Amino acid sequence: MNRYVLHNGEIQDAHAPSVSPGQVGFMNGWGVFSTLRVAGGVMFAYERHWARMQRDATRLHVPFPSDPEWLATQLGGLLEANHVSDGTLRVAVVRNRGGAFEGPGIGRDFDWIAFSTDLTNWGTSARLAVKPQARHAQCEFAGAKILSWALNLTWYEEAHQRGFDEYVLLNEHGEVCECTSANIFAVFGGKVYTPPLSSGCLPGITRELLLQEIRVPALVVSEKTLLPSDLERADQVLIASSTRDVMPVSEIESLRIRNQGPGAALLQSAFASYRQDYIRNQTRRNTVLSK
Repeated sequence: MNRYVLHNGEIQDAHAPSVSPGQVGFMNGWGVFSTLRVAGGVMFAYERHWARMQRDATRLHVPFPSDPEWLATQLGGLLEANHVSDGTLRVAVVRNRGGAFEGPGIGRDFDWIAFSTDLTNWGTSARLAVKPQARHAQCEFAGAKILSWALNLTWYEEAHQRGFDEYVLLNEHGEVCECTSANIFAVFGGKVYTPPLSSGCLPGITRELLLQEIRVPALVVSEKTLLPSDLERADQVLIASSTRDVMPVSEIESLRIRNQGPGAALLQSAFASYRQDYIRNQTRRNTVLSK
């Protein structure tokens, strides 16, 4: 974590006390969050992160800021304070009231906190273990990105303890769902499939961009139910997230997978070009607005 954090619009030293046990969201994981890639000083795909957080906040009855432009300005101030041009930004909105253990004197319905970090070196490929029964696709809150993230963190740590980088999570039907912090894709020639949201997976922003915006002449990206056996038949398996971009998978526990063909390289190149265009357009827009 970088030196400064943003708490309810105030830039503070990360060591400064800022929360209370009586804020129920902090004690119970009652809130929403998102992790953004910062490139060239620009919060990449900010409007999509905002929209997802807003949707999830509505589902979880979490009060939420009303003005995305105002929040973007506040977050930009944090990036300036931390001198972040390329890095990662985490934003959380936390409910303060409700339940039997709400503390006295809580004056705000919600808190919002943001902090930044340096980029992580993820390497060039990922090695995945397999975790059955890790997602419940029929759960009302499946696919919501909420602060109650302890299961994902535990599985992520466990994967590393076992010598892997990540877990691929299966749902109650034995279908491939996602990883603990990334979506998953399988390449079959010119077709690229990712599990549908009905699998219980998170609607990741990189996943959304690959499905809706990024076009590669030789590839078609779409949703399809995938089983572990499908990953064995694929030419390549990929994972994608805001922090990893698009990354090939080199190994999956107990499965024989291949890593052949140009699919990963084509998607990586197209994604990088899309982000560069986004940054260029956003920088131009910010320049016009500042005049």
